[in-house]
Amino acid sequence: MKTRHSWLVATAIFLLAIPAASQEIREPLPETLTSVSVQRILLRPSLLSKRPAGAPVDPAAIVALPPSTSWRGNCPDETLSHSDSDWGPGEYIVQAGFAEGESAAGYYTMPADQFPLRLDLFEVLFATSNAIGQTTTHWTVRVYRGTPDTGGLVAEFSSDDIILPHLVMPPGTTGTILQFLVDPQDPEQIFIDDDGSQGFTIGVRIDQHNDPGNPCLEAPNPNNNAFPCTDTSGLDVASGNWLDLVTGPFCLCGQNWLSFSSLPVICRPSGDWVMRATVTPQGCAPITGACCRGNGTCSDGFTESECDTIGGSYQGDAVACVDVQCPAPTGACCVEATGQCIEVDEDVCSLGGGQFFASESCSDFICFPEGACCLPDGTCVEAVTPEVCGLGGGTFQGNGTTCAGSDCPQPLGACCFTNGNCSELEEGICLAFGAEWLGMGTDCTGEACLDEPCDGDIDGDGSVGVDDLLRVIGDWACGGVCDGDVDSDGFVGVDDLLIVIGSWGNCS
Repeated sequence: MKTRHSWLVATAIFLLAIPAASQEIREPLPETLTSVSVQRILLRPSLLSKRPAGAPVDPAAIVALPPSTSWRGNCPDETLSHSDSDWGPGEYIVQAGFAEGESAAGYYTMPADQFPLRLDLFEVLFATSNAIGQTTTHWTVRVYRGTPDTGGLVAEFSSDDIILPHLVMPPGTTGTILQFLVDPQDPEQIFIDDDGSQGFTIGVRIDQHNDPGNPCLEAPNPNNNAFPCTDTSGLDVASGNWLDLVTGPFCLCGQNWLSFSSLPVICRPSGDWVMRATVTPQGCAPITGACCRGNGTCSDGFTESECDTIGGSYQGDAVACVDVQCPAPTGACCVEATGQCIEVDEDVCSLGGGQFFASESCSDFICFPEGACCLPDGTCVEAVTPEVCGLGGGTFQGNGTTCAGSDCPQPLGACCFTNGNCSELEEGICLAFGAEWLGMGTDCTGEACLDEPCDGDIDGDGSVGVDDLLRVIGDWACGGVCDGDVDSDGFVGVDDLLIVIGSWGNCS
């Protein structure tokens, strides 16, 4: 297998010059991927491009989407790739010599009349080879006009693991398709102009390996890193596959951006990068203009039919939002002074001292409702507003309702039956059983329905009798803690005996 990386030659020379060194040269690795997963990231250029350098990105800028999500294009999109890979499980070459700081890219051409191109999607396959643990790879995606060595940089996005996640792959031999989808609804898009070459370049840089090694001296550990892949069907487009190489005294394959055709044979990969770009030509795009939405905002780039679909008002072909003042949305404005409802915008309603209800129409909106109110104690009052009812802890029954037509729920409370049982019931139901209702909001927790014991019931059997009297006599003159000390004065005597006699009989 041919190698493609500068560290292969450099390491050999280094080992000859310093025999004591013990470096292991790592070749690109043929691997069989039994499964290939997909990680898709949605980019919103308008939010990212307005971020000052070093400032945090708005969390709304990047969101994860399922792989089945499609994108909208006015023109038929074009998918460009130099690889014949089917992007599924199968045989691939894992470029294990790919160093930290290097970039893999594809250069693609289109007819001149198709420019500018709108970038929709970029995909690249990464793989691990018998990884001993989870790998984390930091990356940057870059887009160029023309070739990357002479063209201009159009866009750049880097992972930060806060908004743009790093590439994290599990242990073992696995593949992940890293997809970057540009939000088609974003007011700003990534457009690529023709620089005269009728082509563009897009690629991915490894900013940080999981285990970087020492470029050109020691290759990244293939069992502890993720790498981009080439296919196994041979190198079909040597001029369309590119590398941005790291530089150093022992890096002998070249430096900066080089196409595969410019690399020394010993450094050249044996296949095409497994990557592809989906773009939408703009030559066939229909005329668009500004669209005023129902919420008063304006969006550029809508066709008339698209604007109608979202319930907007199309402002004309080639008209921009900067030249449009969309009407503020109207709603129901309730004027307490007159009891009237009028449909105006929020500013006018506020000026007149009204209460504004957005997205409401006076035809079906009641400004000042009044009706029955069920209070917590089960009673009902009429002709009150929802606000007044709420202040009293009640439940408003609706506009125009009356107490006669309202079935207000009665409050519950603990109901003590004569047999000692307890249940939380309405007062009327409780009294119908001849039971004792303890009041609204009481419950049956604890000993709510237990009678207080009689003072003289020393043995706790529910009555005062001979057994209790004998307890007092048995403890007579006790000066400590004794059962017979009924009055708890620390001495059993006449007072305790009188309490027992005075409580004689059943406790009540």
